[in-house]
Amino acid sequence: MHSQRFPTKYPGVFFRLSRRIGEQGQERVFYIVFKKDGKVFEEKAGRQYADDMTAARAARVRAERIEGKRPSRKELREAAQAQKEAWTIDKLWTEYRKQRIPKGIAQDQSRFRKYISPHLGPKQPHEIMPLDVDRLRVKVLEKKSPQTKNLTLALLRRIVNFGVDEKLSSPLPFRMRLPQVHNIVTEDLRPEQVSKLLHVLDSESDLQARNLMKLALFTGMRRGELFKLRWEHVDFERGFIHIKDPKGGPDQIIPMNETARNTLETHPRKGAFVFPGRGGLQRKEIRRPVNRIKAAAGLPADFRPLHGLRHSFASMLASSGQVDMYTLQKLLTHKSPGMTQRYAHLRDDALKNASELAGRIIEQTAKQSEKAQ
Repeated sequence: MHSQRFPTKYPGVFFRLSRRIGEQGQERVFYIVFKKDGKVFEEKAGRQYADDMTAARAARVRAERIEGKRPSRKELREAAQAQKEAWTIDKLWTEYRKQRIPKGIAQDQSRFRKYISPHLGPKQPHEIMPLDVDRLRVKVLEKKSPQTKNLTLALLRRIVNFGVDEKLSSPLPFRMRLPQVHNIVTEDLRPEQVSKLLHVLDSESDLQARNLMKLALFTGMRRGELFKLRWEHVDFERGFIHIKDPKGGPDQIIPMNETARNTLETHPRKGAFVFPGRGGLQRKEIRRPVNRIKAAAGLPADFRPLHGLRHSFASMLASSGQVDMYTLQKLLTHKSPGMTQRYAHLRDDALKNASELAGRIIEQTAKQSEKAQ
Protein backbone atom coordinates (compact mmCIF):
# COMPACT_ATOMS: atom_id res chain seq x y z
CA MET A 1 0.00 0.00 0.00
CA HIS A 2 1.42 3.36 -1.05
CA SER A 3 1.97 6.05 1.55
CA GLN A 4 0.17 9.36 1.39
CA ARG A 5 0.82 11.67 -1.58
CA PHE A 6 1.58 15.32 -0.79
CA PRO A 7 1.07 17.85 -3.58
CA THR A 8 3.53 20.64 -4.38
CA LYS A 9 3.03 23.99 -6.08
CA TYR A 10 4.43 22.49 -9.28
CA PRO A 11 1.95 20.74 -11.62
CA GLY A 12 2.52 17.02 -11.88
CA VAL A 13 4.96 16.94 -8.93
CA PHE A 14 4.17 15.36 -5.55
CA PHE A 15 6.10 13.68 -2.77
CA ARG A 16 5.73 10.90 -0.24
CA LEU A 17 7.44 10.67 3.12
CA SER A 18 9.89 7.83 3.60
CA ARG A 19 12.48 6.76 6.15
CA ARG A 20 15.76 8.58 5.53
CA ILE A 21 18.56 6.41 4.15
CA GLY A 22 21.42 5.98 6.59
CA GLU A 23 20.06 8.55 9.00
CA GLN A 24 17.29 8.93 11.54
CA GLY A 25 14.05 10.64 10.62
CA GLN A 26 12.19 11.00 7.35
CA GLU A 27 12.80 12.56 3.96
CA ARG A 28 10.67 13.50 0.99
CA VAL A 29 10.68 11.28 -2.06
CA PHE A 30 9.59 13.29 -5.11
CA TYR A 31 7.54 11.85 -7.98
CA ILE A 32 6.44 13.23 -11.32
CA VAL A 33 3.29 12.50 -13.33
CA PHE A 34 3.03 13.34 -17.03
CA LYS A 35 1.27 12.25 -20.19
CA LYS A 36 3.19 11.34 -23.35
CA ASP A 37 2.05 9.61 -26.53
CA GLY A 38 -1.37 9.05 -24.98
CA LYS A 39 0.03 7.27 -21.93
CA VAL A 40 0.21 8.48 -18.33
CA PHE A 41 3.57 7.95 -16.60
CA GLU A 42 4.35 8.17 -12.91
CA GLU A 43 8.06 8.09 -12.12
CA LYS A 44 10.29 8.62 -9.15
CA ALA A 45 12.37 11.80 -9.53
CA GLY A 46 14.62 11.40 -6.47
CA ARG A 47 15.03 11.59 -2.71
CA GLN A 48 15.30 14.82 -0.75
CA TYR A 49 18.67 14.09 0.88
CA ALA A 50 20.10 11.05 -0.87
CA ASP A 51 19.60 12.60 -4.35
CA ASP A 52 19.52 16.29 -3.30
CA MET A 53 16.11 16.53 -4.96
CA THR A 54 13.64 19.39 -4.53
CA ALA A 55 10.17 20.08 -5.94
CA ALA A 56 11.64 22.64 -8.37
CA ARG A 57 14.24 20.17 -9.63
CA ALA A 58 11.60 17.49 -9.96
CA ALA A 59 9.58 19.90 -12.11
CA ARG A 60 12.60 20.36 -14.42
CA VAL A 61 13.00 16.58 -14.62
CA ARG A 62 9.32 16.33 -15.61
CA ALA A 63 9.72 18.95 -18.35
CA GLU A 64 12.80 17.17 -19.76
CA ARG A 65 11.01 13.82 -19.72
CA ILE A 66 8.05 15.30 -21.63
CA GLU A 67 10.41 16.86 -24.20
CA GLY A 68 12.38 13.63 -24.54
CA LYS A 69 15.61 15.25 -23.34
CA ARG A 70 16.05 13.02 -20.31
CA PRO A 71 15.93 9.20 -19.94
CA SER A 72 13.88 7.64 -17.18
CA ARG A 73 15.53 6.29 -14.05
CA LYS A 74 14.78 2.79 -15.32
CA GLU A 75 16.51 3.55 -18.61
CA LEU A 76 19.48 4.98 -16.72
CA ARG A 77 19.72 1.82 -14.60
CA GLU A 78 19.54 -0.36 -17.71
CA ALA A 79 22.23 1.74 -19.40
CA ALA A 80 24.43 1.49 -16.32
CA GLN A 81 23.99 -2.28 -16.27
CA ALA A 82 24.77 -2.49 -19.98
CA GLN A 83 27.91 -0.39 -19.42
CA LYS A 84 28.93 -2.70 -16.59
CA GLU A 85 28.61 -5.70 -18.90
CA ALA A 86 30.18 -3.93 -21.89
CA TRP A 87 33.64 -4.86 -23.13
CA THR A 88 35.54 -1.70 -22.32
CA ILE A 89 39.25 -1.25 -23.03
CA ASP A 90 39.98 -2.02 -19.36
CA LYS A 91 37.95 -5.23 -19.49
CA LEU A 92 39.43 -6.28 -22.85
CA TRP A 93 42.95 -5.76 -21.46
CA THR A 94 42.20 -8.05 -18.51
CA GLU A 95 40.93 -10.77 -20.83
CA TYR A 96 43.78 -10.21 -23.31
CA ARG A 97 46.33 -10.86 -20.57
CA LYS A 98 44.54 -14.06 -19.52
CA GLN A 99 44.41 -15.56 -23.00
CA ARG A 100 47.41 -14.29 -24.90
CA ILE A 101 50.12 -13.97 -22.21
CA PRO A 102 52.17 -11.83 -24.61
CA LYS A 103 55.92 -11.35 -24.41
CA GLY A 104 57.01 -8.07 -22.94
CA ILE A 105 53.94 -8.09 -20.69
CA ALA A 106 55.68 -6.07 -17.96
CA GLN A 107 56.36 -3.17 -20.33
CA ASP A 108 52.86 -3.42 -21.81
CA GLN A 109 51.34 -3.42 -18.34
CA SER A 110 53.26 -0.25 -17.47
CA ARG A 111 52.18 1.54 -20.66
CA PHE A 112 48.58 0.47 -20.20
CA ARG A 113 48.45 1.57 -16.57
CA LYS A 114 50.17 4.93 -17.16
CA TYR A 115 48.62 6.05 -20.44
CA ILE A 116 45.83 3.93 -21.91
CA SER A 117 43.66 3.10 -18.91
CA PRO A 118 43.40 6.64 -17.44
CA HIS A 119 42.23 8.09 -20.77
CA LEU A 120 40.47 5.28 -22.62
CA GLY A 121 39.92 2.49 -20.06
CA PRO A 122 36.16 3.06 -19.48
CA LYS A 123 35.38 3.39 -23.20
CA GLN A 124 34.29 0.65 -25.57
CA PRO A 125 36.30 0.51 -28.81
CA HIS A 126 33.43 1.88 -30.94
CA GLU A 127 33.22 4.91 -28.60
CA ILE A 128 36.84 5.93 -29.22
CA MET A 129 37.26 8.84 -31.63
CA PRO A 130 40.38 10.08 -33.48
CA LEU A 131 40.58 13.00 -31.05
CA ASP A 132 40.90 10.53 -28.15
CA VAL A 133 43.89 8.89 -29.83
CA ASP A 134 45.46 12.28 -30.61
CA ARG A 135 45.17 13.26 -26.97
CA LEU A 136 46.78 9.96 -25.97
CA ARG A 137 49.67 10.65 -28.36
CA VAL A 138 50.23 14.08 -26.81
CA LYS A 139 50.05 12.69 -23.27
CA VAL A 140 52.72 10.07 -23.95
CA LEU A 141 55.01 12.53 -25.74
CA GLU A 142 54.89 14.84 -22.73
CA LYS A 143 56.93 12.27 -20.83
CA LYS A 144 58.33 9.72 -23.27
CA SER A 145 59.92 9.31 -26.69
CA PRO A 146 58.18 8.90 -30.07
CA GLN A 147 59.10 5.22 -29.91
CA THR A 148 57.22 4.80 -26.62
CA LYS A 149 54.27 6.66 -28.16
CA ASN A 150 54.13 4.18 -31.03
CA LEU A 151 54.48 1.18 -28.71
CA THR A 152 51.59 2.52 -26.61
CA LEU A 153 49.36 3.05 -29.65
CA ALA A 154 50.32 -0.37 -31.00
CA LEU A 155 49.26 -1.91 -27.68
CA LEU A 156 45.90 -0.15 -27.90
CA ARG A 157 45.42 -1.50 -31.41
CA ARG A 158 46.31 -5.05 -30.31
CA ILE A 159 43.77 -4.89 -27.49
CA VAL A 160 41.03 -3.69 -29.86
CA ASN A 161 41.92 -6.32 -32.47
CA PHE A 162 41.80 -8.99 -29.76
CA GLY A 163 38.25 -7.92 -28.90
CA VAL A 164 37.24 -8.11 -32.56
CA ASP A 165 38.91 -11.50 -33.10
CA GLU A 166 37.17 -12.95 -30.05
CA LYS A 167 33.83 -11.37 -31.11
CA LEU A 168 33.65 -9.47 -27.84
CA SER A 169 33.51 -5.95 -29.21
CA SER A 170 33.37 -3.83 -32.34
CA PRO A 171 36.45 -2.36 -34.04
CA LEU A 172 37.48 1.27 -33.85
CA PRO A 173 35.27 3.49 -36.02
CA PHE A 174 38.37 4.72 -37.87
CA ARG A 175 41.72 3.38 -39.04
CA MET A 176 44.52 4.13 -36.60
CA ARG A 177 47.85 4.60 -38.36
CA LEU A 178 51.16 4.48 -36.56
CA PRO A 179 53.71 6.94 -37.94
CA GLN A 180 57.09 5.44 -38.71
CA VAL A 181 59.69 6.21 -36.07
CA HIS A 182 63.34 6.26 -37.08
CA ASN A 183 64.79 5.06 -33.81
CA ILE A 184 68.44 5.30 -34.83
CA VAL A 185 70.09 6.52 -31.66
CA THR A 186 73.62 5.12 -31.75
CA GLU A 187 75.22 6.07 -28.45
CA ASP A 188 78.96 5.92 -28.73
CA LEU A 189 81.93 6.46 -26.45
CA ARG A 190 85.19 8.11 -27.37
CA PRO A 191 88.38 6.06 -26.78
CA GLU A 192 89.27 8.10 -23.69
CA GLN A 193 85.78 7.50 -22.27
CA VAL A 194 86.10 3.75 -22.79
CA SER A 195 89.50 3.83 -21.09
CA LYS A 196 88.13 5.75 -18.09
CA LEU A 197 85.15 3.40 -17.81
CA LEU A 198 87.37 0.30 -17.81
CA HIS A 199 89.58 1.89 -15.15
CA VAL A 200 86.51 2.56 -12.96
CA LEU A 201 85.22 -0.97 -13.53
CA ASP A 202 88.55 -2.51 -12.51
CA SER A 203 88.26 -0.84 -9.10
CA GLU A 204 84.50 -1.46 -8.65
CA SER A 205 83.58 -3.62 -5.65
CA ASP A 206 80.09 -4.59 -6.89
CA LEU A 207 81.00 -7.66 -8.96
CA GLN A 208 77.51 -8.05 -10.38
CA ALA A 209 77.39 -4.52 -11.79
CA ARG A 210 81.04 -4.53 -12.86
CA ASN A 211 80.92 -7.78 -14.80
CA LEU A 212 77.48 -7.07 -16.23
CA MET A 213 78.75 -3.82 -17.76
CA LYS A 214 81.96 -5.43 -18.99
CA LEU A 215 80.01 -8.20 -20.69
CA ALA A 216 77.68 -5.65 -22.31
CA LEU A 217 80.68 -3.77 -23.69
CA PHE A 218 82.67 -6.80 -24.84
CA THR A 219 79.82 -8.89 -26.27
CA GLY A 220 77.16 -6.35 -27.27
CA MET A 221 74.48 -8.41 -25.49
CA ARG A 222 71.18 -6.73 -24.69
CA ARG A 223 70.19 -5.85 -21.13
CA GLY A 224 67.40 -8.44 -21.09
CA GLU A 225 69.70 -11.13 -22.52
CA LEU A 226 72.22 -10.50 -19.75
CA PHE A 227 69.51 -10.69 -17.10
CA LYS A 228 68.22 -14.00 -18.54
CA LEU A 229 71.68 -15.53 -19.02
CA ARG A 230 72.11 -18.85 -17.20
CA TRP A 231 75.36 -20.68 -16.56
CA GLU A 232 74.09 -23.59 -18.65
CA HIS A 233 74.03 -21.21 -21.63
CA VAL A 234 77.76 -20.45 -21.31
CA ASP A 235 79.86 -22.96 -23.26
CA PHE A 236 83.43 -22.49 -22.01
CA GLU A 237 84.66 -25.58 -23.87
CA ARG A 238 83.69 -24.27 -27.33
CA GLY A 239 83.86 -20.58 -26.44
CA PHE A 240 80.25 -19.61 -27.18
CA ILE A 241 77.33 -17.99 -25.38
CA HIS A 242 73.84 -19.29 -26.17
CA ILE A 243 71.28 -16.47 -26.22
CA LYS A 244 67.77 -17.71 -25.61
CA ASP A 245 64.83 -15.90 -27.19
CA PRO A 246 66.70 -12.69 -28.18
CA LYS A 247 64.05 -9.97 -28.40
CA GLY A 248 61.37 -12.40 -29.55
CA GLY A 249 63.52 -14.02 -32.24
CA PRO A 250 65.03 -17.53 -32.52
CA ASP A 251 67.84 -18.63 -30.20
CA GLN A 252 71.29 -17.40 -31.21
CA ILE A 253 74.92 -18.26 -30.50
CA ILE A 254 77.67 -15.63 -30.21
CA PRO A 255 81.38 -16.24 -29.63
CA MET A 256 83.19 -15.32 -26.41
CA ASN A 257 86.24 -13.16 -26.87
CA GLU A 258 89.09 -13.46 -24.39
CA THR A 259 87.91 -10.62 -22.14
CA ALA A 260 84.35 -11.97 -22.01
CA ARG A 261 85.68 -15.44 -21.16
CA ASN A 262 87.94 -14.13 -18.37
CA THR A 263 85.06 -12.06 -16.99
CA LEU A 264 82.76 -15.06 -16.83
CA GLU A 265 85.39 -17.51 -15.57
CA THR A 266 86.20 -15.29 -12.58
CA HIS A 267 82.57 -14.31 -11.91
CA PRO A 268 81.06 -15.83 -8.73
CA ARG A 269 78.40 -18.48 -9.24
CA LYS A 270 75.30 -17.96 -7.11
CA GLY A 271 72.62 -20.16 -8.58
CA ALA A 272 71.31 -20.78 -12.08
CA PHE A 273 71.56 -17.20 -13.36
CA VAL A 274 74.89 -15.57 -14.13
CA PHE A 275 73.62 -12.24 -12.78
CA PRO A 276 70.88 -13.31 -10.32
CA GLY A 277 68.39 -11.01 -8.67
CA ARG A 278 66.85 -11.33 -5.23
CA GLY A 279 66.43 -14.88 -3.99
CA GLY A 280 68.41 -16.20 -6.96
CA LEU A 281 65.58 -15.36 -9.35
CA GLN A 282 65.98 -13.61 -12.69
CA ARG A 283 67.18 -10.06 -12.23
CA LYS A 284 64.78 -7.25 -13.10
CA GLU A 285 66.85 -4.14 -12.46
CA ILE A 286 70.38 -2.93 -11.67
CA ARG A 287 69.93 0.79 -12.23
CA ARG A 288 71.51 2.24 -9.09
CA PRO A 289 75.01 0.67 -9.24
CA VAL A 290 75.45 1.09 -13.00
CA ASN A 291 74.40 4.75 -12.78
CA ARG A 292 76.93 5.22 -10.00
CA ILE A 293 79.62 3.68 -12.21
CA LYS A 294 78.53 5.86 -15.13
CA ALA A 295 78.89 8.98 -12.99
CA ALA A 296 82.30 7.89 -11.66
CA ALA A 297 83.51 7.37 -15.24
CA GLY A 298 82.26 10.83 -16.25
CA LEU A 299 80.01 9.47 -19.00
CA PRO A 300 77.34 11.78 -20.50
CA ALA A 301 74.16 12.20 -18.47
CA ASP A 302 71.97 10.86 -21.32
CA PHE A 303 74.16 7.80 -21.90
CA ARG A 304 72.19 4.63 -21.11
CA PRO A 305 74.69 2.43 -19.25
CA LEU A 306 73.78 -0.98 -20.65
CA HIS A 307 72.06 -0.15 -23.95
CA GLY A 308 74.75 2.42 -24.69
CA LEU A 309 77.52 -0.12 -24.15
CA ARG A 310 75.88 -2.41 -26.71
CA HIS A 311 75.87 0.49 -29.18
CA SER A 312 79.50 1.25 -28.37
CA PHE A 313 80.44 -2.39 -29.06
CA ALA A 314 78.75 -2.19 -32.47
CA SER A 315 80.08 1.26 -33.31
CA MET A 316 83.69 0.33 -32.59
CA LEU A 317 83.45 -2.79 -34.75
CA ALA A 318 81.76 -0.94 -37.61
CA SER A 319 84.18 2.00 -37.55
CA SER A 320 87.19 -0.35 -37.58
CA GLY A 321 86.41 -1.18 -41.20
CA GLN A 322 87.41 -4.78 -40.49
CA VAL A 323 83.91 -6.22 -39.90
CA ASP A 324 81.28 -6.50 -42.62
CA MET A 325 77.64 -5.70 -41.93
CA TYR A 326 76.52 -9.32 -42.15
CA THR A 327 78.98 -10.38 -39.45
CA LEU A 328 77.96 -7.41 -37.29
CA GLN A 329 74.31 -8.37 -37.72
CA LYS A 330 75.05 -11.89 -36.45
CA LEU A 331 77.05 -10.62 -33.47
CA LEU A 332 74.22 -8.25 -32.50
CA THR A 333 71.58 -10.98 -33.14
CA HIS A 334 69.52 -8.59 -35.27
CA LYS A 335 66.66 -10.35 -37.03
CA SER A 336 67.09 -8.27 -40.19
CA PRO A 337 69.90 -6.25 -41.81
CA GLY A 338 67.79 -3.10 -41.43
CA MET A 339 68.63 -2.69 -37.75
CA THR A 340 72.35 -3.11 -38.41
CA GLN A 341 72.31 -0.46 -41.14
CA ARG A 342 72.36 2.28 -38.51
CA TYR A 343 76.10 1.53 -38.18
CA ALA A 344 76.79 1.42 -41.93
CA HIS A 345 77.95 5.05 -42.06
CA LEU A 346 80.70 4.21 -39.54
CA ARG A 347 81.96 1.45 -41.78
CA ASP A 348 81.77 3.79 -44.76
CA ASP A 349 83.80 6.37 -42.86
CA ALA A 350 86.46 3.76 -42.15
CA LEU A 351 86.54 2.77 -45.82
CA LYS A 352 86.74 6.41 -46.83
CA ASN A 353 89.68 6.96 -44.48
CA ALA A 354 91.38 3.89 -45.94
CA SER A 355 90.81 5.26 -49.43
CA GLU A 356 92.26 8.64 -48.43
CA LEU A 357 95.24 6.85 -46.94
CA ALA A 358 95.72 4.93 -50.20
CA GLY A 359 95.65 8.20 -52.12
CA ARG A 360 98.32 9.74 -49.89
CA ILE A 361 100.51 6.65 -50.19
CA ILE A 362 100.24 6.71 -53.97
CA GLU A 363 101.05 10.44 -54.12
CA GLN A 364 103.99 9.97 -51.77
CA THR A 365 105.27 7.08 -53.85
CA ALA A 366 105.01 9.19 -57.02
CA LYS A 367 106.93 12.09 -55.43
CA GLN A 368 109.68 9.76 -54.24
CA SER A 369 109.93 8.38 -57.76
CA GLU A 370 110.25 11.90 -59.22
CA LYS A 371 113.04 12.76 -56.78
CA ALA A 372 114.88 9.58 -57.67
CA GLN A 373 114.84 10.60 -61.33
